[in-house]
Amino acid sequence: MKYNSLLLVLLTVTTFCYAQQNALRTNIGVHDPVMIKQDSVFYLFCTGNGISMWTSQDMVHWHQEKPVFAQAPEWAVEAVPGFKGHIWAPDISYYSGLYYLYYSVSAFGKNTSCIGVATTPTLDVNSPAYQWTDHGKVIQSIPGKTNWNAIDPNLLTYKNDAYLTFGSFWGGLKIAKLTQDRLSIAEPIEQTTTIATRVNAEGMSFDNVAKSKTKAANAIEAPFIFRKRKYHYLFASIDYCCKGPKSTYKIIVGRAKKITGPYFDQNGIRMDHGGGTILLTGNESWYGVGHNGVCSFNGDDYLVYHGYDASDNAKSKLIINKIEWKKGWPVIVNQANNLAATKAN
Repeated sequence: MKYNSLLLVLLTVTTFCYAQQNALRTNIGVHDPVMIKQDSVFYLFCTGNGISMWTSQDMVHWHQEKPVFAQAPEWAVEAVPGFKGHIWAPDISYYSGLYYLYYSVSAFGKNTSCIGVATTPTLDVNSPAYQWTDHGKVIQSIPGKTNWNAIDPNLLTYKNDAYLTFGSFWGGLKIAKLTQDRLSIAEPIEQTTTIATRVNAEGMSFDNVAKSKTKAANAIEAPFIFRKRKYHYLFASIDYCCKGPKSTYKIIVGRAKKITGPYFDQNGIRMDHGGGTILLTGNESWYGVGHNGVCSFNGDDYLVYHGYDASDNAKSKLIINKIEWKKGWPVIVNQANNLAATKAN
């Protein structure tokens, strides 16, 4: 009888742990999210060890999958001293039978950074075909040699060409044309175009909220370009993430008819001259919000980003809002109507 009781306890504990591990969760903690849909499943990728991956049937209840990489890519460990596998700001796209996942490896606070790319024929983790192939480095920034930072990638296409936009602080946000296989830069790196910055020609930083100019750092990052009708819309994040209650992250936007710009805000100011229309800021619920992606499902467009939850010790949480378009510009009518942060029953 003693052994039967012990067996029952072990089975109960094992079942409970398995259920907890595989339980669907809401109000999930993420940084720098992007989302895509394959068949009936939504896939979310975000910053984390090996690149965090989540799946959902409804964009509300999420299941955490195994990381994309079981161990840090060898090339990244060699390229970035001190890198141990915590990978930043992935970007997901689909092309010609493969899913392309661009990702960032960096030394925090330095532009000792690289963008890499991996591919898989399917995102379905239960498929025999599910297998990530890492193709290594796409682009690299080096302190003292480059005035930009090779992180926060976003792939976009126009006609038959693919472009990579990237950047954080330093010289602002850049765009570069990719080779046909999308695995490397197709033009001399010196020719990359600046599409957004907070620093004007006089070296002054523009404060989009206070409408004043200071000598502050060029606090802009996380470019994401989304095409809607005749315009390309450039979303970016300004000010400071990752500071808990002191986070001041905000999302700005501008638009252009050419994919390489120039991008103008609603006041007609070029984003490469310090412009940018504020789309979202922090509020009483979120200390700061930013690093967004944009995706479309069934005719609706969604803004996917993270915010620092004022009700939960400023933890970084997933937020998803539906975008409305008014007079050719994106609008978030009700920021509090967060699909992703619905509380569990």
